[in-house]
Amino acid sequence: MFRRSMRFPSEGASAMGDQTVTETSAGYTATARVLHWITAILVLAQIVLGILIANKWTGAWQDQLYDLHKSNGAVLIPIILIRIFYRWGHPPPPLPPDIPAIQQFAAHTTHYLLYGLVVAQVFLGWIATASYPAPVPIYGLFNLPSIWPENRALSEQLLAIHKIVGIAIAIVAAMHIGAALFHHFVRKDRVLMRMING
Repeated sequence: MFRRSMRFPSEGASAMGDQTVTETSAGYTATARVLHWITAILVLAQIVLGILIANKWTGAWQDQLYDLHKSNGAVLIPIILIRIFYRWGHPPPPLPPDIPAIQQFAAHTTHYLLYGLVVAQVFLGWIATASYPAPVPIYGLFNLPSIWPENRALSEQLLAIHKIVGIAIAIVAAMHIGAALFHHFVRKDRVLMRMING
């Protein structure tokens, strides 16, 4: 709770004070923050694993890391869907009002693009793996059911698309991270911190 000062500031100072209260008081809920950071960690791990696996830089660990990649992707399915539904019911706090409209539009577009790309990516990977056919293990505990009949040609096509979408996710994620760091170190506002501590 914010306490009002007993002093009577000037009109300009009051306006600035109200803006500061609005900007600093608006934060993400604990649930939104947990879902965000779990998603971020998994997506970044998937990007790294995808690069290592695609270039066959993992040697004897190739199969194990490929299974880990599939497991992470499978876990992302419910997490990203829960996060989307939660976001619908709990809209994010607005950006600071002094941010130009075009930048706010870019920020919202980046968010929606990331959601769409990640959802498409996990299902592309699942269908491509099932149609190969190959199992989708969940950290060695059990396998997801196959959701597509065997079709090696389709699998190869989907894996090619999967690679392109992965590159797109890496680019958009880099833009998102860069924007967050810009807000924190250049603008010095709370856009990044409200996702860390609310």
